[in-house]
Amino acid sequence: MSITGQAKVAGVVGWPVAQSLSPSLHGYWLQQYGINGSYIPLAVRPEDLAESLQTLPKLGFVGANLTVPHKEAAVEIVDKIDDTAARIGAVNTIVISDDGLIEGRNTDGFGFIAALSAATDLSTAKNEPAVVIGAGGAARAVVTSLLDYGVSSIRLVNRTYERAEALRDEMGDKIEPVRWAECSDALSGAKLLVNTTTLGMVGNPPLKIPLDDLSPTAIVNDIVYSPLMTNLLKNANERGNPIVDGLNMLLHQARPGFAAWFDKEPEVTDALRSHILDQKEA
Repeated sequence: MSITGQAKVAGVVGWPVAQSLSPSLHGYWLQQYGINGSYIPLAVRPEDLAESLQTLPKLGFVGANLTVPHKEAAVEIVDKIDDTAARIGAVNTIVISDDGLIEGRNTDGFGFIAALSAATDLSTAKNEPAVVIGAGGAARAVVTSLLDYGVSSIRLVNRTYERAEALRDEMGDKIEPVRWAECSDALSGAKLLVNTTTLGMVGNPPLKIPLDDLSPTAIVNDIVYSPLMTNLLKNANERGNPIVDGLNMLLHQARPGFAAWFDKEPEVTDALRSHILDQKEA
């Protein structure tokens, strides 16, 4: 479908932004559903973020995604913020209302749960312990969504033990801080293992943890998607654990924003996944 003057426009704001897969993802949906709209990359320096976001309503944008390093800073810029984004302390999606107000949302947790639910029987993790590695921004989204989903406890492993303690103090006693050296012991009895760190990502050291004490039925997820099969996922797959890579989370977290901007609930399909993999490898 050709774009007209009535096209709805959204985009992704980051610095840098050239590596973002979001334009390919949303562009695929716009074309698939024949929507009169556009989704564009917006390279914005951190010092220009506030002015840039406040300009979007004046330019007729219906919303945008935020990527590094802007997610946390946007919390103090948007006109209003939903409960999930406030609890996580980060905004990855903004929706601009007809009166120009900018609402900050966070769909990372939604994307995480949706990705696991689509690929595995996530109900096996309900009311059971989970292990989350990392205590940064991504971990906050994962932890928040798991608490909402109903795991019995979250064993939070982090190199800096104090950061895990701080997250426990903020989010409640269902979080159990675990020292890095005790990570292997924390796996016993867990039904879900999630890596939220950059360990295993291209250019970073692999995440090396023995999985001997992890149940062979426990779900293993790595939010890293470059490479798609990290060292953690390879090891888990070899021992028969159900695994979920990070690309599915990226695809599913985009759904709520697209629906809000373009009035169409999009689907995550094998064809979409193949399209994004082709773009990633290009």
